[in-house]
Amino acid sequence: MKLISCSFAALTVLLVGCGKEERTEASQFSKTLTAKQANFASANTLEKSFIASARDWCGGITANGAGKGQALDQNAAVAAELAKNAVAIGAELSQVRQAVDDLALKSEFPQGVRATLATQLTKRQRYLQEMRALLEQAGPEFLTYKANKSYAGDLFPGSLNKLEAMLERYAIPNDDVGNALTALKAKYELKTGEL
Repeated sequence: MKLISCSFAALTVLLVGCGKEERTEASQFSKTLTAKQANFASANTLEKSFIASARDWCGGITANGAGKGQALDQNAAVAAELAKNAVAIGAELSQVRQAVDDLALKSEFPQGVRATLATQLTKRQRYLQEMRALLEQAGPEFLTYKANKSYAGDLFPGSLNKLEAMLERYAIPNDDVGNALTALKAKYELKTGEL
């Protein structure tokens, strides 16, 4: 009987200890997410503005052509600026992703939350990289049109068709960091001081 009591006590200590470690991991993960919420919110704001600008610019060109003379120079400059914006947004998302990836998580639930968040961030980064590549491809094409004396101003770079299709499919980004925090708070009943 004494052996069973000791075994039960040891098992209880082991289980409680493991739960404490998992909770500590979740708390550390939550603190990291809380610290990166501003970066993530900034990326979301920049991304929404970027998409709105790209839609307006791209839609005008695909509807009316790339124009002539100064309009071609301006379109090349806008394409370059939009490409830079895509890089800046991707860098903000990368900071969040790197902070999350750097955590040493051993517990299943926090690992699952991290995997989901990393997948969502990676998807957005790839989307931005693809748009950046299309914009970088379009810029020099505008200048090629300008050099062509027979260009009537009604055409536009083919990459803008692809870009326009991507922009039409674009969905407003979710608060992925907030969702991850909510999942951790709910699972581990984390209090404000633990965030």
